[in-house]
Amino acid sequence: MNGAKMANSDFDLIVIGSGPGGYVTAIRAAQLGFKTAIVEKEALGGVCLNWGCIPTKALLRSAEVYTQMQHAKDYGLTATAGFDLGAIVKRSRDIAGQMSKGISFLMKKHKITVIEGFASLKAGKPAPNVHVGGDTYQAKHVILASGARARTIPQIGLEPDGRFIWTAKEAMIPQDLPKRLLVIGSGAIGMEFASFYNAFGSDVTVVEMVDRILPAEDAEISAFAKKSFEKQGVKILTGTQVKSVKPGTSDIAAVMADAKGETAQTFDRIILAIGIVGNTEDMGLEALGVKIDRSHITVDEYSFTGVPGLYAIGDVTTPPWLAHKASHEGVICIEKIAGQNPHPLDANAIPGCTYCHPQIASVGYTEAQAKEAGHPVRVGKFPFIGNGKAVALGEVEGLIKTVFDKKTGELLGAHMIGAEVTELIQGYTIARTLETTEHELMETVFPHPTLSEMMHEAVLAAYDRALHI
Repeated sequence: MNGAKMANSDFDLIVIGSGPGGYVTAIRAAQLGFKTAIVEKEALGGVCLNWGCIPTKALLRSAEVYTQMQHAKDYGLTATAGFDLGAIVKRSRDIAGQMSKGISFLMKKHKITVIEGFASLKAGKPAPNVHVGGDTYQAKHVILASGARARTIPQIGLEPDGRFIWTAKEAMIPQDLPKRLLVIGSGAIGMEFASFYNAFGSDVTVVEMVDRILPAEDAEISAFAKKSFEKQGVKILTGTQVKSVKPGTSDIAAVMADAKGETAQTFDRIILAIGIVGNTEDMGLEALGVKIDRSHITVDEYSFTGVPGLYAIGDVTTPPWLAHKASHEGVICIEKIAGQNPHPLDANAIPGCTYCHPQIASVGYTEAQAKEAGHPVRVGKFPFIGNGKAVALGEVEGLIKTVFDKKTGELLGAHMIGAEVTELIQGYTIARTLETTEHELMETVFPHPTLSEMMHEAVLAAYDRALHI
């Protein structure tokens, strides 16, 4: 064993990585009676709890409150709006630390062994051996939940340099506010940081290769978001690529190209938000015969890699790369291992949320995707301005859109932009899981006055029955 000593040989399951996929899988395994261990090389909770989902929402909450303070007069109130960037960042980091401690408590509660260090794998039976430091561990099953990291483009100088070029991690802990900020990529991460920095006064430019921002969303929602961001002062350049960057003494120049040609602009900072790379290196996966496609592991519908005893879940595997997808995928995987009969994960039933201002949320097919899949569609829309609660909140900018199959009444997709839509989307997600048709949704009584009434109205609108517009 190359000098490694055998530390333990009787785990039922070893999970590698303690993000939302890994730690949830470990907990479910413990509930099912598996003797479980989890390996983590940095901090419990992984990227999501420590450097992703949770701390970014803390930052965005500060931005939301600050924006509301600036509009206090609209509510008949008086407030002096100011901010302390250091305190904002500290609050975010404290919340991340609190959440990580919570995962530590859950591991102890469920008697899950936590192994600290970087894991690699070597051939073994009934599953690969797990090597951490100088120790070797064995288990009947191994689940990889090693996650992913920000994609960079070192060929043109786009990789973190600790000063001018940031990934999401560096963007979460700024020591000062960049006056001129370039965000490369307009997916959820890019637009959330554009929203945060714009709220506190940075001059933000967003560059996107394709012809619209938030390209995974319904085209109508993307267009609505673009107008909203531009109204807030964000400059958006679609159909544009960054060709090269050149750091100076106090700023960084970027050469950008669109259909008209190349232009050069100077910025104080650049945030890279152009996707992720799966964490598959230096783990011995290739030697085991694990299939890797563009840094992500290929698995079947139950997360099996094809290598006996080895499974993979979450961001290290197939999209969508979302924390809640990883958690659910892990539960399905371990329940299948336990001999239960869970339903395979339907990627099209996974909601996506972007916590910029205004918020964006969706589930299922976009209108274009539904048509491309051969569905005859009925589309319903309802604007926030037609909702009493939205008007009372002073949040009249928004839209809810539903897409139904004209023949069957199946809810094919739902798309939202506006206040609190990341909380509202779950109603449509449940409806899709229950295979609800328009009739059940129309017959459901929604409370008044609430934002959720717009969900009802958007269904009614698809059948020419909207009541308040």
